[in-house]
Amino acid sequence: MRDADVTRALLDWYDIHARSLPWRVPPDASQTGQRADPYRVWLSEVMLQQTTVAAVKDYFHRFMARWPGVADLAAAADADVMAEWAGLGYYARARNLLACARAVVADHGGRFPETEAGLRALPGIGAYTAAAIAAIAFGRAAVVVDGNVERVMARLHGVRAPLPGAKPELTALAARHTPQDRPGDHAQAVMDLGATICTPRNPACGICPLQAFCMARAEGIAAELPAKVPKAAKPTRHGTVWIARRPVDGALLVERRPPRGLLGGMPGFPGSNWESRSPAPASPPFAADWRPAGEVRHTFTHFHLILSVEVAEVSGNPDRGEFLPPSVFDPTALPTLMRKAHDLASQAFLPR
Repeated sequence: MRDADVTRALLDWYDIHARSLPWRVPPDASQTGQRADPYRVWLSEVMLQQTTVAAVKDYFHRFMARWPGVADLAAAADADVMAEWAGLGYYARARNLLACARAVVADHGGRFPETEAGLRALPGIGAYTAAAIAAIAFGRAAVVVDGNVERVMARLHGVRAPLPGAKPELTALAARHTPQDRPGDHAQAVMDLGATICTPRNPACGICPLQAFCMARAEGIAAELPAKVPKAAKPTRHGTVWIARRPVDGALLVERRPPRGLLGGMPGFPGSNWESRSPAPASPPFAADWRPAGEVRHTFTHFHLILSVEVAEVSGNPDRGEFLPPSVFDPTALPTLMRKAHDLASQAFLPR
């Protein structure tokens, strides 16, 4: 297998089959020297972390309509950005998004650095994102390695060593195939191949442009690679959330979560911590006639959560949060977990 032959076959395939995505320029544009907008590339890459293209598209369009450039985003209110991000998950990304935009404006005159090292120095930009921006937006021969790239390299070269230990070897193999010419197209071509043909399950080897070079296909083990060390079972934690309603106008007591930690900076309801391994009752944040409404379940990266929901009608003004009437309160601005709790509480508040 000649590395150059693999790269050429992949680019030839990409020229015809590249996915049309709102943050990309088409292959023929990049061949004439047109580069993708660094802001659009950065925004899309941050949104795509741990998330699918299908889930990201609508969010990307809304962000671009509201904040079309990095200076617009840097000037945005934190609460507005967090609300627009609601439902996309992994909310630290949204906090880092704001910090990065403000650093680009304050320290770089509103222009993204063109090198991996310069990009890595920005808040929230790691090795993968820096390489992707450098290659796609600035034409740097950066080695871009995500899960799709690891899978393609493992199968192409028949790497049987399991992930995550095999990452350095797979990165070195990806570097061998990264061209000086059209590195951005190459990076996106490998991503597209992994997303559409060299998929985790049931890879479509019969229509793969790299089938003639693929060691895993030749050995009949493509579907088995990359091998992975079995993940430990996620623990289950328990917590409680208290949802108070003011009966005179139906306003709900809402507070913003601390800036650090899970769902940091997002609107929500008063709650306990989520560290308990047993459903032991927790103390409410203030005295009221609390009653159980049921429970909701949610899965985070490292644990499952069972959240008990308690509701109460409250006439006074608790020394925390803010009552928001229905005309102001927007459930869609809540993160998914809090929206689940809100929907359950809404049923509990119906006349009985």
